[in-house]
Amino acid sequence: MKIFLVVPVLYMLGVSYTQNVVRKDRDASVDYFRKMAAVMHHLRCLDCDPRGDQPTQGTDMHTHVMNVWRGPDNHGAVAMKCAACHGTENNPNSGVPGAPNWGLAPKSMGWVGLNPRELCRTIKDPKKTRKTLEELVHHNGEDKLVAWAWNPGTDREPAPGTQKEFGENTRKWIETGAVCPE
Repeated sequence: MKIFLVVPVLYMLGVSYTQNVVRKDRDASVDYFRKMAAVMHHLRCLDCDPRGDQPTQGTDMHTHVMNVWRGPDNHGAVAMKCAACHGTENNPNSGVPGAPNWGLAPKSMGWVGLNPRELCRTIKDPKKTRKTLEELVHHNGEDKLVAWAWNPGTDREPAPGTQKEFGENTRKWIETGAVCPE
């Protein structure tokens, strides 16, 4: 008779333990994403990830002063390509920022105005990002264009933390289930 009582109790303890582990991983995953979102919602990222066809600039996110438009390849309209002004690195003489492959993120990656949950769902969608989650780790942690956010040049506030931390938080978020905030 005792065995019939012990088995259900052990089962219930196991289920409870499993639920706690899963909940712990889910909570950790959301925490890692929130750290990522702090970077992605920073002006250094928002300026180049607009939902519309024009980049913004400055702490007030005003429309790019040169009346720049996205263009079909996300690198400027005909006769106004981003590379006409932006080089592969910041220009210390003019103050014009630069990095390799300077341009806007694809329109599908526009996240200005998205809350953390919407942002999370956007970056998890390979149709929008054109990247797998594993490619996202590399993009966030090593891409030289992304690195510009921490080296934005004169009088520009860098994104919080470091690119290495951003990449690590991305990797840990994925390892713990890539859970989106509620």
